[in-house]
Formats: sequence, C-alpha cells, structure tokens
Amino acid sequence: MTSDYFHFLSLIGVAFFAISGTLMGHEKNIGGFGVVVVGSVTALGGGTLRDVLLNQPVFWITQPDYLYATYGAIFIAVIFIRHLPDVSNYYMLLVDAIGMAIFNIVGIEKSLLEGTTMLVAITMGMTTGIFGGLMRDVICREVPLVMRDELYSTACFCGGLTYAGFFLLNVSYIWCIVGSLFITVFLRLGALHWGWQPNIFRKRTPRK
Repeated sequence: MTSDYFHFLSLIGVAFFAISGTLMGHEKNIGGFGVVVVGSVTALGGGTLRDVLLNQPVFWITQPDYLYATYGAIFIAVIFIRHLPDVSNYYMLLVDAIGMAIFNIVGIEKSLLEGTTMLVAITMGMTTGIFGGLMRDVICREVPLVMRDELYSTACFCGGLTYAGFFLLNVSYIWCIVGSLFITVFLRLGALHWGWQPNIFRKRTPRK
C-alpha cells in the first residue's frame, strides 16, 4: 500500500510540474516542440537529479508511465490554454507550488527508503522539489523562483520539517503527507498573496 501511495504521488507531482512548465512556455511565447521540452524538463529534472545522487535507476527510464503522465499533462495544459482567452501567471505559480510540495515528499521518502538520515532526506526533498522549476526558469531566461526574495525554498524546507516531525512522532503515514503538503502549499501561496519574505539578512534598526 505504501508503494502505491508513493507511485501515485510521484505521478501527480510529475503532472503538476509538466503543466507549470507548459504554462511558463506559453508565457514566454515558446512554440512547437519547445513547449514539450520545457514541460518535460520541469517534470523530470528534479527526480532525475535525486536518483543520480542516490545512485538509483532514473525513475522515468525504469517506469515509462511517468513519461505518459508528463506528455499527457502537457497536452491537457495546451488544450486548457487554447480554450481560455487569458491565462494568468497565477496558474503557473499555483501548480508549481503543488508540484513542489508533492516532489518534496517524494524526495524525502525515497531517500529514507535508501537508508539516509532524516537531514539528508529533507535536503533531498528540497532538491527534488526545486530543481525542475530551477531548470525551467533558466531555460526560459527568468530569474529562478528559488533565487528571488520570497518564500520558495523556505516553504519547501518547512514542509520537510513537518514531515520529519510527524514521522519521528510515529504519526500515521497519510498525515505525514497531508501535513507536509499543507504547510508547503500554505507558505508558498501565502507568500504570493501577502508578500511574505524571509528577510534573513535584515539588519536591526539602531536605537536613537
């Protein structure tokens, strides 16, 4: 049952990231096969790096259904774009937040299955959740979201800490997933809506 959850989460995460890449490609007026490239890199990049670092077979090579999910999501996104008069950038940011939250969990779980420590697993979760979007932004000549002064990697990290906390408290597996998803998406969307920023280098105002 656990492996079924893991596989399902991975497929959903791939699909969401494929959609975010396609929406970004549309925003940048990338045409033809270029949109497929951007969507595929976004969907598969983070998981590929994760598997290489863990010295594991690359997930979409051993299980081609991830490619079906990727190309299917790109096709659906293209149809969606063609039938809406105006596609806001908010849609891309929304699906990116959800995809990041899911891939964060997948990276953590796959690392733990390989016997890593929790700290390594949290780091691998962030790598899995962020790297595909980073590649998407670089290809599209955008300042990567992870490099901007807003909650992005921090949201991913907090989601990882939530998963780790529930896991160490022996909370049910499904609640580890739900808690991590909620915290990551809430912080990311909160940053978009209310402008939350980490401001880790903010200096104290001297007293007069």
